Amino acid sequence: MLESLVENTASLQLEEVSCCMCGQSDAEPIAVGEDFEYHSSPETFLAFFCRRCSLVYLSPRPTADSLPCIYPANYHAFNFSAEEFGLSYKVRSWLETRRLRGPCRDLSATARILDVGCGDGFHLRLLRQLGPSSWQLEGVDADARAVEAARASGLVVHPGDVQDVDLLLSSYDLALLIMTVEHLADPLRTLLRIRELLRPGGRLMVITDNTATVDFKLFRRRHWGGYHFPRHWNLFDSKSLRALFGRAGLEVEELTTMVSPVNWVYSIRNLLVDWKAPEWLVERFSLSSSVSLGVFTIFDLCWMLMGRGAILRAIARRPMASSAANDLSEPTAEQ
Repeated sequence: MLESLVENTASLQLEEVSCCMCGQSDAEPIAVGEDFEYHSSPETFLAFFCRRCSLVYLSPRPTADSLPCIYPANYHAFNFSAEEFGLSYKVRSWLETRRLRGPCRDLSATARILDVGCGDGFHLRLLRQLGPSSWQLEGVDADARAVEAARASGLVVHPGDVQDVDLLLSSYDLALLIMTVEHLADPLRTLLRIRELLRPGGRLMVITDNTATVDFKLFRRRHWGGYHFPRHWNLFDSKSLRALFGRAGLEVEELTTMVSPVNWVYSIRNLLVDWKAPEWLVERFSLSSSVSLGVFTIFDLCWMLMGRGAILRAIARRPMASSAANDLSEPTAEQ
């Protein structure tokens, strides 16, 4: 059994959890792994597959007090810059700008946009270039280092959890959760909060790792890049993500897959790290390696054409009209 492989160490504070979708523990262990990327702790971590919801989740997982440890100062989302990542930064900027055009296409000149989990403000900076200067761009991030980096770019970023930040209800035209929902302890609670912040008809775009992929099947026992041990706490396929939107009272307009080479590249990197391969070889598979990223972009494009791209992209909207009870109540775990 995989449970027997889990080491008992006390470096991090850990807590056992159930599936955040159904609240049950009808799950099977499917993976055991370590922090292959940042080596932030010596622990070994266990991923479970919920038989009821198809959600993949981490348990036990770090507590909130351990977040500064598992997100070290050199975490890429705190400083994803052209100077650090070169060609990879330019290519990603071009791709992400194209992806943002869809939900932004019919926004007014005075639209308010909120990026939840904005990191160093990468997507807000793209939006600043993409749209009119009259767009009101705001971000939220719980990490003080990310907030500082984003504010250094002249962005308006609120420190803290979106649940606690004082924001005007029913006022945002678009909210973004880009590679963020998988990091959340309670995705449903966050989506309910975002629905409160969206105006009726306002949209939410979620981009997250996809577990219904070939790379997941190949590397699922230990090395899959999407686990990002121990930072990705909840991982979705299209079924579970659609169910999450439904429970949050959001109407799905679009749910597709997108090309991304990152999980392919990091799956191989994790394998090489585990095999103690030479560092020069390991570094050929990273966010700054344009060759490996380019090769696997083409490779994943083939799978995307069959609806199995590495990343899920969903756009949902707050209904134009709903009863007061449905609009603000939180469903129970059994709903």
